[in-house]
Amino acid sequence: MKAVQTDKAPKALGPYSQGYIHNGLFYSAGQIPINPATDAIEAESISEQTEQVCKNLAAVLEAAGTGFDKVLKTTCFLSDMGDFAAFNEVYGKYFTSKPARSCVAVKTLPKNVLVEVEVLAVVEE
Repeated sequence: MKAVQTDKAPKALGPYSQGYIHNGLFYSAGQIPINPATDAIEAESISEQTEQVCKNLAAVLEAAGTGFDKVLKTTCFLSDMGDFAAFNEVYGKYFTSKPARSCVAVKTLPKNVLVEVEVLAVVEE
């Protein structure tokens, strides 16, 4: 296993890694809309938060040597399923290959954000 870490994405909030590569697959931790440059949540709307989450995912995917086009599966967590359409609009700009996906509403997310997304992607070794 190889740990993936980049300063271009938020540091872990607890005892976990940004992701791991194992047997040609990258498993990411969930990304929330923390701006890694300021270590703060600046985005307010679901669209703005989803945009920051996707930027964070781009950074960890790049650090792992892969990209959005190699994502096999995403797991998406929303604090309000009423945000589903706005979330999908931004999500669709990044995940153009339409990977498999689960999207669920949860009671609360870390730091009371509106969205969190994790990915599973192929890494060409």
